[in-house]
Amino acid sequence: MADTAPKETDAAASQGGSQVPPVVVKKYANRRLYNTESSSYITLENLADMVRAGRDFVVYDAKTGDDITRGVLTQIIVEEEGKGHNLLPTNFLRQLIGFYGGGLQGVVPGYLDQAMKAFSQHQEQMQAAMKKTVGSMSALFPFGNMEEISRQNLAMIDRAWSMFTPFKTEAEPPPDENATLRAEVERLKRELAAKKG
Repeated sequence: MADTAPKETDAAASQGGSQVPPVVVKKYANRRLYNTESSSYITLENLADMVRAGRDFVVYDAKTGDDITRGVLTQIIVEEEGKGHNLLPTNFLRQLIGFYGGGLQGVVPGYLDQAMKAFSQHQEQMQAAMKKTVGSMSALFPFGNMEEISRQNLAMIDRAWSMFTPFKTEAEPPPDENATLRAEVERLKRELAAKKG
């Protein structure tokens, strides 16, 4: 019988072991998954949520004690792909299958692991850059000035429209732009309040 003690996984090792120990999940012959931490049965969807939340787990066969985490993770991927969340391109899958049994089979896992780590780091850098950009944009265009921007846009549209109506009679009194803008602002406020409520 294989050792059923939780092993330090890649995620815990990469954090220097300072993370919470992985959740131990047992898979029974009836395919049910049992979370030993919460003392409850769970689904593959629950495990997928744990992965998304960054919580590490290991899955052991309840009868033999074998570590079957890799197979369960593969099942999660198959289920996600089956739901239409197509993340893996068909050509990639064909190439991956082609590596099984070949001379590069031992190299591919390490390469894919490094590629995914680099991709994740790049994604985090992009998110940080976007937050920084949005933060600097809000300093340039704070929401308090949105009313002023709207007023300027309406004035610009009015000037452009007046170019297309050159025969406008001067006898007509000019519209009260402030009243029109105030009415528009009030209408937008009511719409926003209705959406919030």
